[in-house]
Amino acid sequence: MEHHKKTWPDHFEDILRDRKRFDIRLADFDVREGNTIVFEEWDPEKNAYTGRTITKKISYFVKTKELIYWSEEEIQRYGYQIMQLE
Repeated sequence: MEHHKKTWPDHFEDILRDRKRFDIRLADFDVREGNTIVFEEWDPEKNAYTGRTITKKISYFVKTKELIYWSEEEIQRYGYQIMQLE
């Protein structure tokens, strides 16, 4: 399955330069390992797509509602950190 997602220029550039190897999105769509995500650069100042795209394969994902490691109080106090691994 292929998913198309709007991506602002700073994040788009980081993905393009292979600097950003993760993405965090609202879990409002069904995703599976092996799916493809197409990042479509969006210019918020022009309120329009730029026409540039990057296609990446999803190799791993986790949904935060499935994480049972911390209490609700800890999550509210500290929040989450998203880390990139190399």
